[in-house]
Amino acid sequence: MRTSQMLMPTLREVPAEAEVVSHQLLLRAGFIRKSASGIYTYLPLAQRVLKKIKEIVREEMDKQGGQELLMPIVQPAEMWLESGRWHVYGPELFRLKDRHNRDFCLGPTHEEVITILVRGEVRSYKQMPLLLYQIQNKFRDERRPRFGLMRGREFIMKDLYSFDRDEAGLDISYQKMYQAYTNVFNRCGLKFRPVEADSGAIGGSDTHEFMVLADSGEAAILFCSQCDYAANIEKAAVPAAGADPTAQALELKEVSTPGQKTIEQVAEFLGIAPHQTIKTLLYRTDKEVVAALVRGDRDVNEVKLLNALGALTIELADEVQVRQATGAPAGYVGPVGLSKIRIIADPEVMALSNAVAGANKADAHYINVNPNRDFKADIVEDIRMVQAGEPCPKCGAELQQARGIEVGQIFKLGTKYSKALGATFLDENGKEKPIVMGCYGIGVSRTMAAAIEQNHDQDGIIWPASIAPYHAIVIPVSAKDEKQMQLAESLYNKLNQIGVETVLDDRAERPGVKFKDADLIGYPLRIVVGNKAMTDGLVEVRQRKSGQTDLIPLDQIPEKVKEILATL
Repeated sequence: MRTSQMLMPTLREVPAEAEVVSHQLLLRAGFIRKSASGIYTYLPLAQRVLKKIKEIVREEMDKQGGQELLMPIVQPAEMWLESGRWHVYGPELFRLKDRHNRDFCLGPTHEEVITILVRGEVRSYKQMPLLLYQIQNKFRDERRPRFGLMRGREFIMKDLYSFDRDEAGLDISYQKMYQAYTNVFNRCGLKFRPVEADSGAIGGSDTHEFMVLADSGEAAILFCSQCDYAANIEKAAVPAAGADPTAQALELKEVSTPGQKTIEQVAEFLGIAPHQTIKTLLYRTDKEVVAALVRGDRDVNEVKLLNALGALTIELADEVQVRQATGAPAGYVGPVGLSKIRIIADPEVMALSNAVAGANKADAHYINVNPNRDFKADIVEDIRMVQAGEPCPKCGAELQQARGIEVGQIFKLGTKYSKALGATFLDENGKEKPIVMGCYGIGVSRTMAAAIEQNHDQDGIIWPASIAPYHAIVIPVSAKDEKQMQLAESLYNKLNQIGVETVLDDRAERPGVKFKDADLIGYPLRIVVGNKAMTDGLVEVRQRKSGQTDLIPLDQIPEKVKEILATL
């Protein structure tokens, strides 16, 4: 490919709409263009990167016994009604009607389609295990699409579904995919961590997210430096300390705390530490208003809270709802005497002695609050955020925090969908049983963006060689110098002949413009044919990642370039 023939509309200025580095550079380097909010056209350079990621994914899925198919983007509502998700999935589901006024949706995921397919084709235990996957465009009507390909309304995903006769078979399929995902992201040249995670709307039991580590990551992860434990902060949990058996319960008293609303204000006013207080937050779910209790120095983990309540939606109650439920303004709510609503308390709260909590009236708090004596919790469950510095639940070492970008997730679905959709099989004894399922997704377009978030500098993208749009670019310093152009053309042809995907920059532009474009686009190697090539037979080879520049004899270029690429 020659740059004079390429559609590579590079930009010098950062587009105002682009908030994160990957979005900025994908636009500036001519990889994508916006069609609508959260919807993008992938230009030729991006398509080459996506094709390479897809091929790596295909090879690793096939290696584990995966079989590729292709399912429809447009899905009939009947399937979603049968699974029970049509009315609960939420506004993110793109819904549409055909000319006959029948309901359809654009698939954000394909559990219904694949389960119904297998239901009609698999009847015996002898037909399993079965691993079926596709690489497909998915759709999600995000309320606020942002960060370019990170949170779009149309995106490219690989999703694989496993079908097994029992949990033991699912364990094997799950481990196969765990290894396959590890291989995929290693081959893509990414630094990543598999972390324990929450299954969210898809449901299921065990699940791991694969997080590409990057300072710009939207998710926080906690990990142990001494063992292999790692978890999304929404999932991370550590054992709560037990109650102090020597503590003597003091008399409950109401004290005046005028104007002291926050935990910090109350703690300072009363001369105590924040961890001696009870933070009471009211949440509104799709079913009810509940009071969530955590220690004053902790934050509520809303994902854990949602799961503990078995609710579909959850949000903080507003000032009006707080007053209606408690009779008190926000900042003075506490569990003592809170009889109209259910209380869910973190185990740490139940271990407190002589704590401080709101008195459910303005400018007043209770001191010497003791759980079980002064209030009862309807549910006691871990609902707090774990923080860096707390002990690892596996080995006790100190947890550390990093930020990550989720590029893949694997789930054990169990029989959630097979039972709902009647996907059964006959075992060795002729007994009918539900198929045991797993679900395994990789965000292909998101992986491309995540690679940039992790690999860039002030000049542009630094592609890992395995997924770079091209491996190298040959740049003649002067397009007007016929001998330089002939030599550059010869190198370009030789490299392509030995499998090095190479671009020739044959534009009549200044060298500085060519160099800037090469760095912006992120070719792993830049090969410059200048005066030294004419006089001394030496060509400059510069590595984009390290900046290392070597002068290499012309006759050694093909061999040396392959050697360098093998190390990138």
